[in-house]
Amino acid sequence: MKIAESRYRELKDFYQEKIRKQTMVVNTISNLRLLAFLIGLAVGVYFVVNKNFLGLAIDIGVFIVLFLPMVILHDAFLKKRRYSTAFYKINKVSLMRIKGEWNGFLDDGAEFIDESHHYSQDLDIFGEGSLFQYINTAITFLGRKRLAEILTTVDNRDVIVSRRNAVFELADKLKWRQEFQAEGRLEAEQMHDPQELFDWAEDESPVYRNPMLYLLVWITPFLTAGVGVYTLLQPVKNYLPLIIALLIQTVAVYGKFRKRAEVLDTTYRYMKNIRVYSELIARFEEEEFGSNYLNGLQKGLKNTAGRTASEQIGKLVRLVDMISNRSSEIYVVFNVLFLLDFHFMFALERWKSRSGKHIENWLLTVAELEALNSLAVLRYDHPDWATPDLVAGDPVLQSKKLGHPLLIDKCIRNDLNFSDVHTILLITGSNMSGKSTLLRTAGINLVLAYAGAPVCAESFRCSVMEVFSCMRVHDNLEKNISSFYAELLRIKMLVQGVEEGKQIFFLLDEIFKGTNSRDRHTGARMLIKKLSTKKVLGLVSTHDLELCDLDFEIEKVENYHFQEHYKENEIMFDYLLREGISKTQNAEYLMKMAGIVFDK
Repeated sequence: MKIAESRYRELKDFYQEKIRKQTMVVNTISNLRLLAFLIGLAVGVYFVVNKNFLGLAIDIGVFIVLFLPMVILHDAFLKKRRYSTAFYKINKVSLMRIKGEWNGFLDDGAEFIDESHHYSQDLDIFGEGSLFQYINTAITFLGRKRLAEILTTVDNRDVIVSRRNAVFELADKLKWRQEFQAEGRLEAEQMHDPQELFDWAEDESPVYRNPMLYLLVWITPFLTAGVGVYTLLQPVKNYLPLIIALLIQTVAVYGKFRKRAEVLDTTYRYMKNIRVYSELIARFEEEEFGSNYLNGLQKGLKNTAGRTASEQIGKLVRLVDMISNRSSEIYVVFNVLFLLDFHFMFALERWKSRSGKHIENWLLTVAELEALNSLAVLRYDHPDWATPDLVAGDPVLQSKKLGHPLLIDKCIRNDLNFSDVHTILLITGSNMSGKSTLLRTAGINLVLAYAGAPVCAESFRCSVMEVFSCMRVHDNLEKNISSFYAELLRIKMLVQGVEEGKQIFFLLDEIFKGTNSRDRHTGARMLIKKLSTKKVLGLVSTHDLELCDLDFEIEKVENYHFQEHYKENEIMFDYLLREGISKTQNAEYLMKMAGIVFDK
């Protein structure tokens, strides 16, 4: 981590200095432009006053020759400064992340929160203080969505290993990753869902692929121009034919104007987004990779004719840039004279016929890269984290010095190992001792392992399992669901998964807490007994010490606990997992700490 932190600080300082120098150049050019303008204006006024129009013409010529290069140079340095600023921000954010100051990042993926998902809510995958907020570097709508999908879906072992190889390769390409990210930051503002663009790209308009209409649209303006020239050459001018010709073109343009405008406006709305994707794809096409996963993504960046995706999207960008001129008032005149809307429609249809059906795949490729880059952050920032050993066969989880990845240096690490004999670990301990954190630690590290990322451990060996949790369960007033019933629904998902023969890793935190102690105890025993007969692994935390008797009744259940000690009337926790049953209680001490005292 220290190497990564040092590198981020070095790059941040480098680009900060670069921004300072580029700002000086920009300001100098601005001052020179102003000086050139004032001198040119003064000299011009002098020539006008003295009626020296030759001198005025020379003055204007010299001014243009001097001023235009300064404008071009000024714009070039502004772009360089924007690029440097993007790099500066990337490294500043990276430093904040590695120092544990990431809780302030604005993008926490809150829109992906799904209370019905079988683990994302419990394991802090989205929302404030979440894994998504911690690692996300994606900018595009699809990139953020793809990262969310990876963090909430368990793929098969081959896919996970291939993705992990890609993530680890990208981790070593810090320069390329930052260039890729900076490219997006240059243009990106609000990246929209491009589904409307995908629909447009696949929607054919036969009318604008008709060669006869294409020929007619090209010929008509020339015929109208010919009528105009003929009219002007006549001694007695009759403008009626010209008016009729222009009227025909006006009707042609505005006859179905709204429908054409919808199509053209759709592409214009995505102009900035398309430009971002174009630059990102070009950056990906230019790089060489070793992993099969990344090479496979690269090979998909071609259209039917074998043209590169960046070339084809670049054409669309240039076309959309021209379409953007439709907002100009003078465009109305040129549109009637030259039938420009028709020509744009023809050009768009030609583009769609060659590349329209590929654009969704191209943009999804960018999304995949953004997600992989986000995961690569963990590998680069934490080279000491373990590479998960994914094994085939029955459920397995064996880890050494396992810690919670979101707690950074504050986490206490524990060994957590399941065996063929002991597949359900019953965790007891007093309040605040670390039971729930242990469950979340196990779950979130499995999520990272299945995403293709390193895990916060010294070693980590696991099989591919579906993760199910029942930890944070709340009332749903809109659906008239109590917390207890919501808990039952979550447990039902787990039981159904088990009955379907899925390999499952489950996390149960104080189950059935919404009912009385007798029902809670009975329900918990029945559930644990059922789960112990299946090929599953799981952690169950509880305050119900009577459940610990299951260790003696069921061979697959084993007791572990956390404990606390007291020093100078203060409660102290070491958060270390120990074998056996908890022997301590701390409710009275916690109430005293909160200022709640009862007379005995």
